[in-house]
Amino acid sequence: MLGIFRTNITTVQDRNNVIDAISAQFTVNACSVDLEDCDKVLRIVSPQSLAEQTIIDFVTRLGFNCAILD
Repeated sequence: MLGIFRTNITTVQDRNNVIDAISAQFTVNACSVDLEDCDKVLRIVSPQSLAEQTIIDFVTRLGFNCAILD
């Protein structure tokens, strides 16, 4: 699964917290947030199939906006 999402994550600390939480909750090969991009792109690579809505709901519960990047 490759998921690419638009977020409102803006700080290094928030980025690290979100990545840590995602990594603890789901099996991921890679997870990153590009703070330099205007869409603050969250990219997740996972060997398992994860529903995009599951990721959106999880990140939203962490207090951030998250939507599929078109």
